[in-house]
Amino acid sequence: MSSDYTYSGTELDNAALAVNWKAYFRSRLKRYIRGDVLEVGAGLGGTTVQLRDGTQSSWLCLEPDATLADRLEATLRETSSTVPTRAVIGGLDVLEDNARFDCILYIDVLEHIENDVGELQHAAQHLAAGGVLVVLCPAFQVLFSEMDHALGHFRRYTKPTLAAVFPPSLRRVELFYLDSLGMIASLTNRYFLRQNAPNAGQVRFWDSKIIPVSRVLDPLLLHSIGRSVVAVYEKPVV
Repeated sequence: MSSDYTYSGTELDNAALAVNWKAYFRSRLKRYIRGDVLEVGAGLGGTTVQLRDGTQSSWLCLEPDATLADRLEATLRETSSTVPTRAVIGGLDVLEDNARFDCILYIDVLEHIENDVGELQHAAQHLAAGGVLVVLCPAFQVLFSEMDHALGHFRRYTKPTLAAVFPPSLRRVELFYLDSLGMIASLTNRYFLRQNAPNAGQVRFWDSKIIPVSRVLDPLLLHSIGRSVVAVYEKPVV
């Protein structure tokens, strides 16, 4: 990811409508989002606003698309927070070598990066001792569709394939799936609708009708299947 990256389409605007989904994964991840936070690929800032709850020490947003970064900065100006927050155009390459973070976030970002192994190796170098690397991304390659192509995804992940791209120097904390019922929506698009992107109405339906059911089903299914996969890895304290 570099500062000449550009992102097309209205997908991020529609994604901002998914307030229940963001609240769901926030509830699962909030205990890890602490101290000095780095969010890679922050987009329009919707995830930042949802996850930044005032308990963090600082928050740095990296966004390689200059146009999105402008909108991200506007979002940050419009949403007051006691957490010092900055937006910077670029990826990990813009960081100082000695920059260290207690939490590094990749929320629906890693699938956009061709060299995912190299990306996470680089990210791990910026973890403080005891810091965590948190990744949420689309699950199951069988669901890879025209939408994934249109969004610039290189792949979808399973728990084993996501675990395989983390540096061996990190210790696994959690690895699980979310949104079991949402898999049906993804399968429907993969084999029948074949849309390049969901419209606003479909996002609202998924967020208001499917996500609340998934929040009930996922624990019953032991988070063994879902539309998204989440990994949390920690840098050991030496």
